[in-house]
Amino acid sequence: MAAAVHQALADCLPLRLEHYETWIRPWDLRGGRVGVAPFAAALSFLRREDDAYPRVVERAGRYAAEWTFAATPAMGRAWARRLPGRWRLRWVLRTARDVVRDTAATSRATVSVARGRGRLDITGSVFCDVRSPGPAPLCGFYATLISRLAELVDLDVRVTHETCRATGSATCALLVVRAAAGEAAAGRPSGVETGA
Repeated sequence: MAAAVHQALADCLPLRLEHYETWIRPWDLRGGRVGVAPFAAALSFLRREDDAYPRVVERAGRYAAEWTFAATPAMGRAWARRLPGRWRLRWVLRTARDVVRDTAATSRATVSVARGRGRLDITGSVFCDVRSPGPAPLCGFYATLISRLAELVDLDVRVTHETCRATGSATCALLVVRAAAGEAAAGRPSGVETGA
């Protein structure tokens, strides 16, 4: 996850990358030793960069999804694509849950799926750790992660932020709804939405 954010910073803010490498150091990335405190500090500074925060974390979520999927054995990827839709939704959310757990020792996630709808509840999201609540959700990394994982297994979903720690809630909750056949036929795009 730290590597995904580092790559997204290089893509979106190449002239500021050296500044962020104060906290997300390349030699720590290679050894898998980026701590929660320096990573949180980098995110704190990133939130002050005008409109850069959403662009960086969404791109990082996309990288994390693609790298996670690529790291899945070929048989597992093929199997995930052939599952019925409801089971692909479960696969996507369970894979996202595993990424959350790997993000930071303080992060936990639970998944629930019923009737074409899924929910990922995140406790201790490092992305949403703020001193005072703000107006917008900050867990775009996870929303984009879910959306991209769904694309990779040919599943059309809509991801919505229900609650976010950054806006004053106790946890972050992302709702994931499989697109109805009519919506897919009408060409309604899948993706990430903010707001309930």
